[in-house]
Amino acid sequence: MPDDELVRSTLRDEWHLVPHQITTLRGTLLSRAWEVTTGDDRYVCRLSDLAVRRPVEAGLAAAGHLRGRGIAAGDPVRTLGGKLTVRTADGVLAVLRRVPGRRLDGGDPVDQQWWGDRLGAVHRALQGFHHPALRRWQALDTDAPHLAREPWLRAAVTGALTATTRLTVTDRLTYGVLLGDPAPGTFVVDPATGRAGLLDCGASGTGPLVYDVAAAIVYAGGTERAAELIDGYLAAGPVSADELEAALPVLLRLGWAVRAFHAAQHGCEESLEVARQALESAAG
Repeated sequence: MPDDELVRSTLRDEWHLVPHQITTLRGTLLSRAWEVTTGDDRYVCRLSDLAVRRPVEAGLAAAGHLRGRGIAAGDPVRTLGGKLTVRTADGVLAVLRRVPGRRLDGGDPVDQQWWGDRLGAVHRALQGFHHPALRRWQALDTDAPHLAREPWLRAAVTGALTATTRLTVTDRLTYGVLLGDPAPGTFVVDPATGRAGLLDCGASGTGPLVYDVAAAIVYAGGTERAAELIDGYLAAGPVSADELEAALPVLLRLGWAVRAFHAAQHGCEESLEVARQALESAAG
């Protein structure tokens, strides 16, 4: 079933929403998303793997926590049966009310400042947040069959995981709730009010907060292209500059490994090649 038809039929059957327009939102790694318009109302629909259904619901709860702390975040819409998410043939679907504003451009220096600032503010606001479905830091599956797609891939992913394990055992890191996939398009800024927020919290889990910064830098294209993002984060987030400097190289390597893992899984050749070059540079 085509993606837009899957969304259309599920919204009709489970939420009694009839979309007038469905637009695919590009630029995320771990899920698929659409913006949906019904009359004067706008929503974001997020489709994730069924295996992360409970973490997705934890993310919806985290978004509610953020709204209580004054940070704009998507408000989940329950189904006619009162559920937060729905199982479909292609994964688990969640629907949230669209936060006003335009999605950020990760290549724009001013937007990078907003991006880093909001990521830091989210990390700080979620300190102390608890939910039974929050999953702990999870490693990639180094035995996954798709890692045989390229001769270098399994060794690169394994090496990144080994370095990360060594870091987390030997260094004292700041842990907390992670977004996990902090793409720039997940964050928005409202030009009318200057208020920035985020569409949703994704499949939230817990781990070293520097990993989210590293994952954002991967979206920016590498450290040399992310100066404003880093500055924005350090001004708003709970991680110190010293910790970020010490942990970032290892967790950035892991971020590129995650990119390579999912690019190989979904057959994204261009993304896989970019990740390969970054991993070679990080390992060297």
